[in-house]
Amino acid sequence: MPAPKTPIIFVHGLWMHSDSWTPWLEYFDRAGFATVAPGWPGDGPDPGSTRANPDAIANRGIAEITDQYAKYIADLPAPPIVIGHSFGGLIAQRLLAQGSAIGCVAIAPAQFKGVYALPPAQLRSAGPILAQPWLRSKTWSHTADSYHRFFANSVPRAESDQLFAQYAIPAPVKPLFQAALANVSPKSEATVDVLAPRGPLLLIAGTEDRTVPAAIVQSEYTLQQKNSGVTEFKLLEGRCHSMAADHGWHSVADLALEFLSDQKLAPQE
Repeated sequence: MPAPKTPIIFVHGLWMHSDSWTPWLEYFDRAGFATVAPGWPGDGPDPGSTRANPDAIANRGIAEITDQYAKYIADLPAPPIVIGHSFGGLIAQRLLAQGSAIGCVAIAPAQFKGVYALPPAQLRSAGPILAQPWLRSKTWSHTADSYHRFFANSVPRAESDQLFAQYAIPAPVKPLFQAALANVSPKSEATVDVLAPRGPLLLIAGTEDRTVPAAIVQSEYTLQQKNSGVTEFKLLEGRCHSMAADHGWHSVADLALEFLSDQKLAPQE
C-alpha cells in the first residue's frame, strides 16, 4: 500500500473565504499533495452563505481558530504542511510552533507579540476599525472601495471588484484587537513561540501591501530567526495583500512549492 500523500492545510485570513484557495488546491494536488482548505469557526460553506450569517463568525479569537485547525489536523493520516495568508499566516505559524505541522508558508502574516513595527499604511488600514472598540465582539466588512484601497490596491480596480464579489466575506474584529494589543496584554492570544522546535518556515511579503506591510513581516522574520529551524523570507515587488488570490497568485504558489521542494517536504518524482 502506498504511503499517504502529505497533506497541505490552507488557512485563510480576514475578509476572504476559503474558496479563494481553490486554485492553490488544484495546483498542489497536481504536485502530489493532499490538499484541503477548512474554514474558520462559523464560516459558511461558500462566501454567499457566510455573508448571509455574519453573527456566526462574530467574536472568534485567535486561540479558538488555532484550536479548530489543530483538531482537524489531529484526524489526518499524516502530519501536514500549513500555508496561511494574513491572519491565516499567523495561525499557521502557531500550528507549526506547537508541533501540529511539519512545515509552513506564511503569506503576509499578521503580526504577533514582539513585533513593534507600526507602518503608516497599516495605521490607515486598520486604524478606523480599531478606533471603534464596540466592534470588538462583532464583524466588519470591507466595501468595494475600501477593499481596493487597502487589500487589492496594486491590481486594476476591475480585478479588485471581481475578487471582492467572488471571495470577500465579513470577518470577526476580535483578532485585529488581539494583534493590535499583543505587546501590552500579558495574556494575548496573538503569540507565536519562536523558540519551540519546528520545521521549516517561509515568510512572504509584498512591497505594496497596505494591510500587513512588508516591515511587519520582516520583523516576524527577525524574531523567527532566533529559532534553530530553517527560516526564509521573500519580498515580492509590486505585490499587495491580495497576492494569494489575484492574477499573480501562481508566482506565489511557485515560491511556496520551490521552498517545500528545497526542504524535502514535496513528493519526490
